[in-house]
Amino acid sequence: MSSCLLGNPVRYDGNHTRYNWLVDSLGRFVDFIPLCPEVAIGLGVPRNPVQLTGDPAQPRVQGVTEPELDVTDALWMQGQKVAGSLDRVAGYVFKSRSPSCGLFRVKVRTPGGVVRKGRGVYAAAILEACPALPAEEEGRLNDAVLRENFVSRLYAYQRWLMLRDAGLGAERLLDFHMRHKYLVMAHSQAAYQRLGRLLSQLKGVDIDAVARSYLDEFIPALARRVSPGRHGNVLQHIMGYLKRRIGPDDKAELVSVIDAYRRGHVPLVVPVTLLRHHFRRNPDEYIGMQWYLWPYPDELGLRNLL
Repeated sequence: MSSCLLGNPVRYDGNHTRYNWLVDSLGRFVDFIPLCPEVAIGLGVPRNPVQLTGDPAQPRVQGVTEPELDVTDALWMQGQKVAGSLDRVAGYVFKSRSPSCGLFRVKVRTPGGVVRKGRGVYAAAILEACPALPAEEEGRLNDAVLRENFVSRLYAYQRWLMLRDAGLGAERLLDFHMRHKYLVMAHSQAAYQRLGRLLSQLKGVDIDAVARSYLDEFIPALARRVSPGRHGNVLQHIMGYLKRRIGPDDKAELVSVIDAYRRGHVPLVVPVTLLRHHFRRNPDEYIGMQWYLWPYPDELGLRNLL
């Protein structure tokens, strides 16, 4: 995580940009590694600010008041160095609008004026080396959908790292895929089908190669926004496992609550909580293993806002 977001005074002006939700809420469940690439390459605190210049596709990082200062290569090399140490890290939150750390729409000063089409050079180096790593910038986490999406990816990727460390094998890959069925389907049913085809024939194949292909499809699928309609479809699929276990009044209530969610009258947590209630009373082994119903700690309250 960008060190300034944790409240560390490492910005060019000697200040910080503490992001309270990350520190106070998510921080109860994760360990943070603070990183500031500009300090790491030897720029002081405070320091003269830098900016992106030139071609937005391949910008340079130069001093605002000292154009002769160019730290592009140093930031890129720092990104490559850090990327090599992220093998056990589940995600990264970058500082928005930063010429070193910004992920999206960073200002680039071009000969024709200023455009918002850049990406911080250090962040670009990280993501080139670690394309599957869940990454976000703190400004976008103000959006409830993007916040929930990032945390869901964070926990899913951590489960993948645990699978990898336990040892990849056909049985474990199939189990991982099964447990994430409805989570992936909420984001993209087509992606779930493609993932299934990848695992349809595992005898005599290179499991590591299959796993890499699986991850290349799995993480981008989870990065897609989920509409209320898609969540509603998944909720109805899950409800199907209760059709012979609950009475008509309970069924009618579930249908009504799912429809109310689709219409925006109640948040996602309401139908999910009701389904969990019924499955506690009527356990189903298959649904009990589905990460869709328990993707991350309830205390984060992320589905209260969806």
